[in-house]
Amino acid sequence: MIPSVGIRCYRRSVQIGAAVVTKKAIDALALGVALLFMAFSPPLRAQQQPEQKPLHFDFTPFIGYRTSMSFPIEPHVSGTNPSVVLDSSPSFGASFGVRLQEDGLVEFRWARQDSYFHSENVSPPFSRQHVILDQFHGDFSHEYTLDELRPWMKPFIMLSVGATHISNRNDFSFTRFSFGIGGGMRFYPTRHVGFKIQAEYVPVLIDPQATVVCGGGCIVHVGSTLGSQGEVFVGPLFRF
Repeated sequence: MIPSVGIRCYRRSVQIGAAVVTKKAIDALALGVALLFMAFSPPLRAQQQPEQKPLHFDFTPFIGYRTSMSFPIEPHVSGTNPSVVLDSSPSFGASFGVRLQEDGLVEFRWARQDSYFHSENVSPPFSRQHVILDQFHGDFSHEYTLDELRPWMKPFIMLSVGATHISNRNDFSFTRFSFGIGGGMRFYPTRHVGFKIQAEYVPVLIDPQATVVCGGGCIVHVGSTLGSQGEVFVGPLFRF
């Protein structure tokens, strides 16, 4: 009888030990599942991910088109309207900007137009002159978020101010104050690469008078007015 009792006690202790081990394993497994669930849960992952740093700089190379611009010739005979006209033509350039706030951008923009001068209401008309227009402007723009548009589509308005230099490389050149007002749309399908469309009205103040050499010893004076010009351009936008 004694050996039988010992065997039963041994079996009971083994069963109790196995139950304790099994309970500990179940508890450990449950704890592991809970930790995995917490680790892969969306709220916790969002907390673990480092916040993305704001992007401060924008760079945009662009191509566009500029309209013609007319400058009256002075002095002129009463009842006539002689003028020198800068022909419309394609343009290109680039802008680099700094974001002082998320929806506000300050940019420096250079634009170039390769074009020609010709005369109107001048007798005899002078020959066409090849000219280069270089414009250097500071642009100040503000973006808007509209419920009607996708979050990555940002319309903006802008004001600009700077200088415009016109020359034909040989006979004449002059630099005058210019400014602009316009707007457009910026598209941000990805964090670092986007797209930009912009249209702007860009007057040039020709005051004081500027001298234009029209060939063959001909010299005319233009000025004392605003030369009105418009530009539309498109280009990729890089943010960093």
